[in-house]
Amino acid sequence: MAAEKNLEKRLDRLESIEEIRQLVAKYSLSLDMRDLDAHVNLFAPDIQVSRSKVGRSHLKRWLDDTLRLQFTGTSHHTGNHIIEFDNEDNAHGVLYSKNEHEAGAEWVIMQMLYWDNYQRIEGRWYFRRRLPCYWYATDLNKPPTGENKMRWPNRETYSGAFHDLFPSWEAFWQAPPDADEPEVAEPAPLEEFLNTIRRGAPDPRIRVR
Repeated sequence: MAAEKNLEKRLDRLESIEEIRQLVAKYSLSLDMRDLDAHVNLFAPDIQVSRSKVGRSHLKRWLDDTLRLQFTGTSHHTGNHIIEFDNEDNAHGVLYSKNEHEAGAEWVIMQMLYWDNYQRIEGRWYFRRRLPCYWYATDLNKPPTGENKMRWPNRETYSGAFHDLFPSWEAFWQAPPDADEPEVAEPAPLEEFLNTIRRGAPDPRIRVR
């Protein structure tokens, strides 16, 4: 009986991982094809949109305003995806995304990652939130070397948060090894890779306006 229950839990975990992976793929397709109803329905019904606005209808209005004003077309290509579970119905993950945007006369390419929180509600997995963290955005013909790699047309340049979530980035540059065989930490426990690489810092937060 215990073995059967354990098998059910393992199957549920595998099915959940696959559903979450499908969720991020559906996010890209629905966004690029401007099916905003399909897109917002990937989020929890009570998604927080701003300090005072909650729900999919407010998210749809915000998306419509953003996409209509800034981009003619977009294409989102997702890659590396780490998913870890807090419990049976809640998970978090990190997803790489390489994106292309038609922005007026410029073709802006972008490299970023999402810090995601997923929640299963009434048997289905949804986004509870997505925190975008950018490395660069620039015209295809202008390599984003140097500082302030976020370079959109007609906007001041700024720095993204691609590396800011992970203390290892700054530590790597500040402390080169002084031994031929540096010490190696113990492997991260199961479901604790992201927490370990974040050095135990709390989940990053979205700045709600």
